[in-house]
Amino acid sequence: MERPSGLNAKLAGGIIILFHVVGLVGLLLPALRPLFLQIVPFHLLLMLLVIFFSHNLIDEKYLGFIVITYVLGFTAEWIGVHKGWLFGNYAYGKTLGTKLLDIPLTIGVNWFLLIYAVGVTMKLSRIRSQWARIILGALMLVWLDLLIEPVAIRFDYWHWANNVIPFKNYVGWFIVSGLMLWIFEQFNFRKQSWVAPLLLLVQFVFFGILNVF
Repeated sequence: MERPSGLNAKLAGGIIILFHVVGLVGLLLPALRPLFLQIVPFHLLLMLLVIFFSHNLIDEKYLGFIVITYVLGFTAEWIGVHKGWLFGNYAYGKTLGTKLLDIPLTIGVNWFLLIYAVGVTMKLSRIRSQWARIILGALMLVWLDLLIEPVAIRFDYWHWANNVIPFKNYVGWFIVSGLMLWIFEQFNFRKQSWVAPLLLLVQFVFFGILNVF
């Protein structure tokens, strides 16, 4: 079914900015932090709804992409946690919510949001080469992970063995991100609105500020 872009895009953008600003304030204030850490999974689900309904054509193709990225993301994390092959030795804490096989159910949601946001951003750029978009997009996600990691450790998203983030983690992020961005390119979604790129920008600002303070 078709979704108009104008007002809906503005509303979606407003929700993204508002809830990240509120979340940022809540995490920066020690008195509010325990409460806001409890609602992190609900924040991710809200962003999922916003991004889902901002897509200009919700059909089987789009739903299929969501399922594929969710399953691949969850599987990559299972391999990472239980085998240590992709990212290194780490384990998830309580902040991301309910787990299945020691992996938060929301982690697949997070992978979808990140891949979709970067994929749309690259498609809206003037970069014509598919492989250039994939490589630059994967590097962008590695950059974002550099900002996420210290925050994740501090707020019990996940923890690394011996409190050391291995270089292998960033290589793994690049490989997994590149694979899923390649899949995104194969779906060849038509031009989207600025909502997903806005989410990506807000994520960089959000985790950047949390790193500073």
